[in-house]
Parts: sequence; structure tokens; C-alpha cells
Amino acid sequence: MERLIRLYEEFGQSPWLDNLKRGYLTTGELTRLREGGIRGQTSNPTIFQKAIEGSSDYDDQFRELVRGSSSIVDDYWALVLRDINGALDVFAPLYEGADGGDGFVSVEVAPDLAANTQGTIEAARHLHATINRPNLMVKIPATAEGVPAIHQMISEGRNINVTLVFSLERYGDVMEAYISGLEAYSGDLSRVASVGSFFISRVDTETDRRLEAIGSPEALALRGKAAITQGKLAYRQFRQAHSGPRWEALAARGAHVQRPLWASTSTKNPAYPDTYYVDNLIGPDTIDTLPDATITAFDDHGTLAQTVDKDVDEAEATWKALHDAGVDMADVAHTLEEEGVASFEKSFDELISALETKASSLRAE
Repeated sequence: MERLIRLYEEFGQSPWLDNLKRGYLTTGELTRLREGGIRGQTSNPTIFQKAIEGSSDYDDQFRELVRGSSSIVDDYWALVLRDINGALDVFAPLYEGADGGDGFVSVEVAPDLAANTQGTIEAARHLHATINRPNLMVKIPATAEGVPAIHQMISEGRNINVTLVFSLERYGDVMEAYISGLEAYSGDLSRVASVGSFFISRVDTETDRRLEAIGSPEALALRGKAAITQGKLAYRQFRQAHSGPRWEALAARGAHVQRPLWASTSTKNPAYPDTYYVDNLIGPDTIDTLPDATITAFDDHGTLAQTVDKDVDEAEATWKALHDAGVDMADVAHTLEEEGVASFEKSFDELISALETKASSLRAE
């Protein structure tokens, strides 16, 4: 996978796998992907729902679990944590070789905690303590209630993947939580890592829907531009936040930048190129999480060029044009955040229900 290797070596962007399933571990596929240039991995409740319901790979472990007295939710976490620990093993050599710069695996707190600051703090602490691996990142959503939890976790020296970022305003809050958290932490800052995960393609999906509803020629001409535009402006915001005396004082203590992570990079609209959301946001100190199909597509015909900091003036003009056309991007972000949280909750609830049904069947056997 030459393009993935070059993506990091020539352009400073780390490709991570946006998927996790037991078969990756039992077949050695995850090791092959790591050797082919994948430098980390993310997961979420929807990914685990598809993995557990979509194969028999978990049946033997689940059969053993239901013989005990634990709850179905505890059984779910036992299934998930075996996968997470297996992936952490695979990426541990890369983590060590990169001096903690890559090789991370992310697991998300329960999705029903998105509006519960204290519950998120306790859940994140529990996951860090239970798994206890240096290359673990716990995912916390960038909801208004999640931001204080992010600050608290960073102030305790814990690695955090901030997920479900949809707006430049909330991204500013996320970076402030990270920087102020580092300032509050008295330990070794070089061992603290965090990423801010912008969900990219979903922004175009929602914005395009609104542009089509407006229907003017000016509005229709802006379809497919909002997500990349916001990504470019977010990257500029990232550079600004990680510069100046305040950041330099932290960098002198060994702090790493909180890298932007481009999530949801598969192309939802077939009218757009299948590597659209990868090709246009390549640059230093960034991460791109890729589902399997996007890895295959980019490795075959992706464009290798530094693009994330190009044509920023044009991006500013496009952002203004979206407003002038009648699209409220703050409302787009609010809608997508609510939908993202609800989607993860739905996946989690459906999987728990499916596991309860399967447990009843196994006990009857």
C-alpha cells in the first residue's frame, strides 16, 4: 500500500483504520494493514454493532460469557475489550517506534453519556484503568457536556480522542480544553496525546440537502464544498491555537499538538469522487481515518499532494457564500451532533437487544 506509506512519509498525515472486528485479529489482517501503512485505529458503537451482529466470530466467547452471572451490557464490554486489547497489541510496536506519536487504538465511552459530564469522566477513567495501555485513546464526544470532561481527562494525563466535532466554534472549545488541560497537568506532557475528530462527509450530506431545498443557482453551485471548506478553516484554526507563547511554554515541557483527525471520509454522494474527502485534506500533523473501501480506493488512485492549507482565501469566500445563500452552518452542526449521538445510541441499544435475544437462545440450548 505505497500511497498510504507515502501519505505519512512525504506529507506528514497518519492514515488510521476506521473499523475493528475480531476477524482482523484472528486472520492477521490488522498486522498486514499496519505493515502497509495504517498507523492507528478507531472504533465506535456502530462499528461494533456491525462486527458482532455480522459474523459468528464472537459466538464462542459470548457463549462462555452467558454461562456466568454478568449483565448483557457487561458481556458487551467483554467482547469489545478483547478486540481493543488485541488491536493495542498489534499497534504497540508502532507506538513504541514512533515515540508515542502514532499506534493508538480508540474506544468510545457509552453513547448515552453524551449529555452527562460526570458520567463521562467516570467512564473514561474506568476504561483507562481497566485497559491500562499507553497507546489507548478513549473517545469522548464534543458535546457541550463533553468538553469539560475532555479538559478533566487531559488534566489527569489521559489520552483522549475527541469525537463528533462538527463546527469551528466547538473545535475552538475542544482545543482550549486540551491546552488548559495540559497546563493543569503536572506530569510528563510528552506522554499525553489527543486528537480532535472532525466528521467530514456528513457536513456535505446535510448542507447539500439544505442547498437543494433553497434551489437557487448560487446555492446549487455550493454543493459538495462545505465539508472541505470547513476542514481547511479548521486546520488554520489548529495552527493558530498551537502557536505563540502559551503553546510554546507547553511545547517546551514536551507537549504534542492535538492533531486534527478527519473522520467520516467515505464518500456518501456517488456524484463525488470516492477519494474526495481524503485527497483534499492532506497535510502535516493530521490524521485521516479510513474505512476499508476508502483505503482500497485511495491506494489505487488517490492523489498525493499537500492540500489542507491550500486556497484558504477561497475557503473563506465559500464559507461566506454558504451564509449568504441562506445556510445556517451553526444549525447544520447542531443537527449533525444530535444525529451522531442518536445514531451511536441506536446502534448500542440494538446490539444489546440482539445480544439479549441470543443469550436467551443459548441458555435454552
